[in-house]
Amino acid sequence: MTRGRIGAGDWAVTAGAAAVLLVTVLSGQHLPTGTEWLGYALLGVGGLALVRHRRAPIAVLAVTGLTALGQQASGVDVPAVAYLFAVYAAMRAGHRTAAVAATAVMLLALPLVLLASAQTPSLGEAFTHSREALQLAWLIAAGAAGEAVRQAERRAEEAERTREETARHRADEERLRIARELHDSLTHQISVIKVQSEVAVHLARKRGEQVSEPLLAIQGAAREATRELRATLEALRDDDRNPPHGLDDLPELLEQARSSGLNAALAVGGRPKEVPAAVDRTAYRIVQESLTNVVRHAAAATVSVRIEHRGDSLVIRVDDDGEAAPGSAPVPGVGLLGMRERVTALGGRLRAAPRDGGGFTVRAELPVEPAP
Repeated sequence: MTRGRIGAGDWAVTAGAAAVLLVTVLSGQHLPTGTEWLGYALLGVGGLALVRHRRAPIAVLAVTGLTALGQQASGVDVPAVAYLFAVYAAMRAGHRTAAVAATAVMLLALPLVLLASAQTPSLGEAFTHSREALQLAWLIAAGAAGEAVRQAERRAEEAERTREETARHRADEERLRIARELHDSLTHQISVIKVQSEVAVHLARKRGEQVSEPLLAIQGAAREATRELRATLEALRDDDRNPPHGLDDLPELLEQARSSGLNAALAVGGRPKEVPAAVDRTAYRIVQESLTNVVRHAAAATVSVRIEHRGDSLVIRVDDDGEAAPGSAPVPGVGLLGMRERVTALGGRLRAAPRDGGGFTVRAELPVEPAP
């Protein structure tokens, strides 16, 4: 669940707290009068504040604490249910110091508020009344429950991280095995085809003969296959012994594109933040492959790369002014297929197509947090 979105669970918690508070209010023996109306309004505000208990637990703790004090001062004598749940939420989020400090302040402030508002005649009665309103045993139970849930969630995250590391290690071993097999089975044969075709073309031209189109096609295909195989083997052998490339390496990547004659520009939008390692590597690979395609196939003069940081996603867009005609279908080469596989594996979306004004666009949207 993303932080900027309120989920069904949050509304369920709020509805449950509101129901408890409503039952408590309806159990009274008289209709509210005078300042009691303010107390009931504060009671509702405290319950509604719980909808943000996951995203802003400290703020919810403060709001529910203040509303609890206000409702007691106005003569509405009901337990601070919303504050109890706010303590649980703060402890679950790891804000133990804030929860303990806020509770200590509440325990000291509530008797003083009751005395100041003339709700109790003596300090002893004020302390007794405050204990009944806050229910110290329930406060301890709420804090303990929040801490227990936090520990359980942390253990579950550690277990998931261990499983991911094990799966990644196995994937690395399999990738290296595939690289060795590809190298042993294909590299030699493709090299032979490339050398033989180049020798045949060279001899034909040396004798003054016209080189046949099929032979030139074989020569070009062999060169392209050699480049693609080399790039594939390099990617497969990347076993993370060296730091992987990411967004921080994009300026160097664009500098390499400029050295080939391209006018390459990089722009970053939104509020830059740390993204998951897999997203970081995939973003770099998308830009790298896009620039490679521009240099090899697009006959472009300029290319622009834009990285947009959004709340729950990272958007990568690469535009060039090459020869791709509007409406034409892109050729599904190895590079585009590889990009699409990387993006799909992360649960993202990829669009690679000619632009309306000419040229080509690659746009990828990668989620930066796991889906709920």
